[in-house]
Amino acid sequence: MNWKTFGALLARDAHVARRNAMQLLLQTFLQPLMFVFIFGRVMVQSGYMPQQYKSLLLPGIMAISMVFTGVWAVAMPVIAEFQFTREIEDRLLAPIENYWLAVEKVFAGMVQALIAGLVVIPLAWLLLRPVELNIDPLGFAVITLLVALFSASGGLALGCSVNQQHIGLMFSMVLTPMIFFGCTYYPWSALNSFPILQKIVLINPLVYASEGLRGVLVPRFPHLASTVVITALAFFDLLLLFIGLRRFESKSVS
Repeated sequence: MNWKTFGALLARDAHVARRNAMQLLLQTFLQPLMFVFIFGRVMVQSGYMPQQYKSLLLPGIMAISMVFTGVWAVAMPVIAEFQFTREIEDRLLAPIENYWLAVEKVFAGMVQALIAGLVVIPLAWLLLRPVELNIDPLGFAVITLLVALFSASGGLALGCSVNQQHIGLMFSMVLTPMIFFGCTYYPWSALNSFPILQKIVLINPLVYASEGLRGVLVPRFPHLASTVVITALAFFDLLLLFIGLRRFESKSVS
């Protein structure tokens, strides 16, 4: 590990982020803003949803924002650098092991995912008042870090596995079903009437992200046990990171 090189790679990505600040701001803030306003304000104020739905929905919106941002922040640059710009060839010349290049991308993606998730809370405070939150600081920190790592690792695995012509398919066949069956708009217990589906959705890591955030933000609503959530998220994080690193190393060599 060459920490100086690793820091230089991070500094380069930070410089690029500053140059594309407006694009990143829109990418990071626009989606959670629309989710919060439409589902939390319009649907509730129109009477289609009860007032308490705002608090129930907030953790799901936060999970969606983090996952989308982390996946996009890692997967799209990886796809572009390997298949469009070939910029990855310059990075591979850096005096550092190849897999640390992937780790740096995951770390940068985690930072963006954390920002996208944390910004949901002040947006909710501004647009959805009153929202009753009972935040467990330690549990909140652990869950958000695990969700950020899941989103960035998932982005690396997808970015190293999807061809450029299948980008649209990745979002329609992977991310969209993940969201609708990820307990983002409803708690996992709401699927009690569909026992088979309730068990099938447990293979979706977004379920644990939504339920985990629900447990540390609004614990009065039904949610999965924190031990189950942390164990499952840690498993998916390690699995996706392992797959992503293996795929990245393979593509780098080829």
